[in-house]
Amino acid sequence: MVLRKNILITGASSGLGEGMARQYAARGRNLALAARRVDRLEALAAELKKAYPGITVVTRKLDVNDHDQVFAVFEEFREELGSLDRVIVNAGLGKGQPIGSGRFDANRQTLQTNFLAAAAQIEAAVGIFRKQKEGHLVVVSSFSALRAFPGNLTAYAASKAGVSALAEGTRIELMKTPIKVTTLLPGFIESEMNEDITKVPLGTRAEAGAQALVKAIESEAAKAYVPSWPWAVLAKVFPLVPASVLKKFA
Repeated sequence: MVLRKNILITGASSGLGEGMARQYAARGRNLALAARRVDRLEALAAELKKAYPGITVVTRKLDVNDHDQVFAVFEEFREELGSLDRVIVNAGLGKGQPIGSGRFDANRQTLQTNFLAAAAQIEAAVGIFRKQKEGHLVVVSSFSALRAFPGNLTAYAASKAGVSALAEGTRIELMKTPIKVTTLLPGFIESEMNEDITKVPLGTRAEAGAQALVKAIESEAAKAYVPSWPWAVLAKVFPLVPASVLKKFA
């Protein structure tokens, strides 16, 4: 297994991105951290460099919906670290509203951030990997990508289904090359997007979730449900769940 030393994580100022950054810093990896909230990003970087003085941590402010900026920032990170060994496309949004409720603005923002902005990040990462002739792309999707959902989850699930398909197509395109692609489908892991984790069945606390994500990433599998228990098992039966049961999520 190739040691991926220089790791770029988007959406790194909180939630799953912050959790993965902490895990990788503890493993001695160099980090390129990007997010909109630069104050939180810089505070995290300072904390990690103090705790693990042997690592390099570089940061950039990045709004992933500014697609030109995505390409520029990724290239800046590559130049600063010398290479990018792994890019984790993690930045995402969960603020959809029921279709036809007058909140197209929220659904549009969810779709733009989770799909179009992710597509820009995938393009930027793979472009760098092609030049390097090496690298590992990780796309954070969601268990909700497996089925359509009603209510506030409709646009979110659709965006994650789309980005899963994009990641899988990219993986097939790059088969038999040194560039690897992994799609992560997390279940309910504590983050700012679902702060009521105690009310969510089968929820996983943030640190345990981050550990499971990093374990799955390090395996470099094509696809991973995280945590594997119970989500890998549920993935087999979830497509068979009647729509009437899903309606209860509305």
